[in-house]
Amino acid sequence: MSTGRDYEGYAAKMRRHVLAGTDMEVDVRFVDMMSRRCARVLDIGCGIGNAVNGLRAQGHAAYGIDPTPEVLEVARDLYDPSWFRRMAAVDIEPGTLPLNGLPGAYDVVLMSGNVPSFLSANELRKTFRQVAELLEAGGIFVVGTTTAIQGGPMDQDKAAAGSGLTLSHRFSDWHLSPFHAGSPWSVSVFSAPGSRNLPEVPDGMFVLRG
Repeated sequence: MSTGRDYEGYAAKMRRHVLAGTDMEVDVRFVDMMSRRCARVLDIGCGIGNAVNGLRAQGHAAYGIDPTPEVLEVARDLYDPSWFRRMAAVDIEPGTLPLNGLPGAYDVVLMSGNVPSFLSANELRKTFRQVAELLEAGGIFVVGTTTAIQGGPMDQDKAAAGSGLTLSHRFSDWHLSPFHAGSPWSVSVFSAPGSRNLPEVPDGMFVLRG
């Protein structure tokens, strides 16, 4: 992580957006659509916690980690402090999370808001391997970031190689627009092996029998 960034200024700006009612939950709607009900979600680089709060409002057991105290101070002030931990992406070994009072397995791991750009190539590879260990069978790792920077789609695909995660979807925004080489933004969905344990009750679908 760069030590030259103005984290206090960023945290103050994001606080103002929340208090002004700015809609910053497009990633929340995406994850909610992709998830089973009451999913366990880990937000890596959660910032001021707006995604965690939004997912909680939809009934998910969401938690956030971030290494930056300035933004976590805002998250803990605006929302329930028990949802957040000061941890870096590379510190999410399955055994470490329970020691910090967090679940050791998840249905969804989210990493958005250009978080991959803060990670070196080795750190990104390590994060992918650790996320693969955290995900339940068929779980998903959702990564949203600027395309043409460090940690973009090409770097993600390299990091995913050998992790056990496979790319299942890639979009150019959170609204499912097709991704192409010139897309300035990317949303990538990597899947863990296996099938997701979805409930048998209808989730807005009623299949007609012949």
